[in-house]
Amino acid sequence: MEDEELVKRARKGNAAAFQQLAERYYPAVERFAYQLGNRQEDVKDVAQEVFLRVYRFLDQFSQAKFSTWLYKITLNVTRDMARKRNSSLKKIWKLQQDYKEEYEEVEGSLLQDEKSRELHACIQKLDEKYKVPIILFYFHEKKYEEIADILSLTLSTVKTRILRGKALLKKSLEEKKRKEGDFNER
Repeated sequence: MEDEELVKRARKGNAAAFQQLAERYYPAVERFAYQLGNRQEDVKDVAQEVFLRVYRFLDQFSQAKFSTWLYKITLNVTRDMARKRNSSLKKIWKLQQDYKEEYEEVEGSLLQDEKSRELHACIQKLDEKYKVPIILFYFHEKKYEEIADILSLTLSTVKTRILRGKALLKKSLEEKKRKEGDFNER
């Protein structure tokens, strides 16, 4: 059944239709939440909050594509949780240390090979304005137009950010290789 039909039925109170939507998109929401930099133990909380908001505001959904709306909500929930988390921390260095330890611990179980780990680590270092469009384009196969809708940006801004983000990512990966090469030569 198409998303539009499921949304229509879910709006009328059909729990099975909402369940189908949730089951269809739950893996993508979890993956996107993780790729945005959420800690592994927070990914399930993010996904649950996303679907709570979808359920709560389904009657306000008016966009052409359900998945676009869902990605927007996931991005907003991630930002909200980051603000809450950051406001409770007293020192930035502690946050960075915690993230590094948690990332290293989770990294091995989620990402299978070394190149994927390196790429993920480099993507996490990008500024959000470059990171999010790259994740949506390359890992969630969203078109430029969809990314523009999700992020409320112009099409040319999305294209520019993806281009610049790729350049920054390439530079970061090359620096990492160069540093590893320097280390191996010693």
